[in-house]
Amino acid sequence: MADVQALYIEDAAYPELLRRIADPPSPLYCRGNTALLSTFCIGVVGTRLASDYGRQATRDLAGQLAANGVTVVSGLALGIDAIAHQAALDAPGKTIAVLGTGIKNLWPKENERLGKRIIEEGGLVVSEYPGTMPGGKHTFPKRNRIISGLSRGVVVVEANKKSGSLITAACALDQNRDVFAVPGSIYWPRSAGSNLLIQQGARPVMTVSDILESYAIRHVPLPKAPLSTRDPLQQSILALLRTQGPAHLDAVIVATQSDAAHVIAAISILELHNDIRHAGNNIYHATTSPHSHS
Repeated sequence: MADVQALYIEDAAYPELLRRIADPPSPLYCRGNTALLSTFCIGVVGTRLASDYGRQATRDLAGQLAANGVTVVSGLALGIDAIAHQAALDAPGKTIAVLGTGIKNLWPKENERLGKRIIEEGGLVVSEYPGTMPGGKHTFPKRNRIISGLSRGVVVVEANKKSGSLITAACALDQNRDVFAVPGSIYWPRSAGSNLLIQQGARPVMTVSDILESYAIRHVPLPKAPLSTRDPLQQSILALLRTQGPAHLDAVIVATQSDAAHVIAAISILELHNDIRHAGNNIYHATTSPHSHS
C-alpha cells in the first residue's frame, strides 16, 4: 500500500479535533493530501435518495463552502455525499471522503471514479480500516463519528427520520460540534429528519452565510449560474415576481399552474440563490433585475 499513509494518535500530523473525540481511530489510514487534516472542515451529509431540491441545495452549499476556503467532509455515499464532494472539487476547492470500507476499497463502486478524482485533485480519502476490507452493518455508522470528528460543524441537507445522517448529527452533538440543517417541505418525508433537527435546536441554513458567519468567515459569493440553466419552473416564478412585483405563495401556485410541493421547492432554490426573498406571510419578491445575470 505504497500510496497509503497510516497516522497514529500520537503522531504530530494526526488531526487535533479528531484526537479529542471519545473513540478516535488509530491508525487513521490516508490516501491523498494529508495537509487537509489541519484545515477548517465542515461536514455535509444527507440522504442517498436526494430530491432535486436536496441536490441543488448541496451543490450550492458545498460549492460555496469550498470556494470560501472550507474543506468539505462527507462519506462518499450515493446521493448528497457524492454531490457534496463533486461540488467542492468543482468550486474548485478541497474535500475529504471518509470511508466505511478499507482504505483501498472506494465504495460504493458507483463512486469509485469520484474517489480517485478526490485523491488526484488534491483531496483526501481516509478510513480506520486497512486494505480492501469490505464494509459491514456496523462500519458505515461507525465512520460517521469520523466525519463529525474532523469537522467544526455538520450540515444535514436532506434526511428522513431514520437516516444515517442523523447518526452523524448525534455524533456531532456528542463531540460538541455545531449542527446545521437545511429546512424542507413539511410534506416531504426526506426533509422530516432535517426539520426534526431544527426543532431540536440545530441551526437552520438558508444560505451559506448562515454557516460561515458562525465562524466569522467572510462570504465571497461564487458567480451565479446563468438563468438559462435554471429549471423552467424557477424561471417562470422569477419572471412573474419581476414583472408583477411581490406575490403570495398561493398566487404563484395558481399563476404557474404547478402543484404546491414543486413550487415550494423551486422557491427554496431561488431563495438559496438569493434571487427572491420571503417578505413574511408567504409573500415573496424578486431581489434581482432581469439584467443582473451574466
